[in-house]
Amino acid sequence: MTRGAVIVIGIFDGVHRGHQAVLEAGARLARARGFAQTLLTFEPHPAVTLGREPPPLLTAPERKRELLLRSCPELNIVVRAFDSAFSAQSPEEFAERVLARELDARLVMVGHNFRFGRGRTGGLDELVALGARLGFEALAEPLVSDESGAWSSTRLRELIATGDVGRAMQLLGRPHMVSGTVVHGERRGHAFGFPTCNLAAVAEALPADGVYAIVVDRVVGGVASALAKGVCNIGVRPTIGDRKTPLLEAHLFDICEDLYDAKFRVHFIEHLRPEQRFGSLEQLRDQIAKDSTAARIALSAWEPDEAIRGAWA
Repeated sequence: MTRGAVIVIGIFDGVHRGHQAVLEAGARLARARGFAQTLLTFEPHPAVTLGREPPPLLTAPERKRELLLRSCPELNIVVRAFDSAFSAQSPEEFAERVLARELDARLVMVGHNFRFGRGRTGGLDELVALGARLGFEALAEPLVSDESGAWSSTRLRELIATGDVGRAMQLLGRPHMVSGTVVHGERRGHAFGFPTCNLAAVAEALPADGVYAIVVDRVVGGVASALAKGVCNIGVRPTIGDRKTPLLEAHLFDICEDLYDAKFRVHFIEHLRPEQRFGSLEQLRDQIAKDSTAARIALSAWEPDEAIRGAWA
């Protein structure tokens, strides 16, 4: 039985192309040295336990696991509860108890800004020194970047917050996705001839208010499969009556079925326009028709991916 492991440490929220590059580098090292490959990640986000505001979530835990294994099928994923007891460990205790003893580390890969131990007092230099004593190497994997900067979760959140889902897709290697459950709304869309699905309990970061071309998976028994293409509005619906919080309303093309309580994954393909107030419901209806036409054009080349059991992404 092979002993020892290459340990990659991080939150990996988003599982973007930078994360994927780190996983691929870890897999190459693990194969070359005959070790297993393990990802050590944490829930909840350490900021929660440390009393800080956590960043907006990019991927829910089950989706993150799915994407990690899609990127690296042989990956061993270890999720540690980041609670007060865990955060109180000294750097030495974390390195010895968790990395050396529990995970049998032989090589530990971290980001350049990695901090660990009580009060975030440990960094890469401390990890290298501790590893030399405990029997593992430690290194920081270089950040992957392009002409606009590093491929990072922070950059990705900024793109999503401004509605730039096209550039977010480039950074992710797939569309940004949110998940939720279809709930009853006011059925105003039916009166316009454009019935919508209202999505509730969305955990992931919503793009900026506006209108987007989307593709939608339906999730049944934990398995996602392509349902439809469509167009959605995110916002407070200023023409109908301002809401206090943004709502995601999706109009799905060529679908005639009861979808209440369905579990959706909504993938954002293209930002079509900002949300706006119209002078009448007739103007709003006409604009929805134009948005639907624009979305159909934007989505014309999109097909479900048979490599992932017919889901969109």
